[in-house]
Amino acid sequence: MKIKSKRDSVRSNVDMTPMIDIVFQLILFFLVSTTFAVLPAIKLNLPVSRTSEGASVQGLMITAQADGTLFVNDKQVELQDLGKELVFFDTGDTKKVDFPVSLEADSEVTNGAIVELFDVIRESGYTIINLRTTSK
Repeated sequence: MKIKSKRDSVRSNVDMTPMIDIVFQLILFFLVSTTFAVLPAIKLNLPVSRTSEGASVQGLMITAQADGTLFVNDKQVELQDLGKELVFFDTGDTKKVDFPVSLEADSEVTNGAIVELFDVIRESGYTIINLRTTSK
């Protein structure tokens, strides 16, 4: 009878730890490098412009919907309260004269309503006003 010794049996072990580390690193890389689409909460049909220029959206955002609903950033306000909201808006260290305001109005909003919004914004002390559109 032949007795097997430990030297005669060869066993190989595959260490899975480095592979798990690599897979974890790949998962982290793809999670960090993926860009996520930020969908706006307010639905608008912005007017189309062939000559519009791209600008970064920063500062204060005023949104006017076709039904007359107004938003300052994400807060819904009435037209008569818009001036008060703008006067008391915290611009940080930036003066209101230098603080940008972006106005996005639905394509169904009348020209008179937009002019009225411009007047309220300027009366509140803001002079840099961007009118948002979509490019054709």
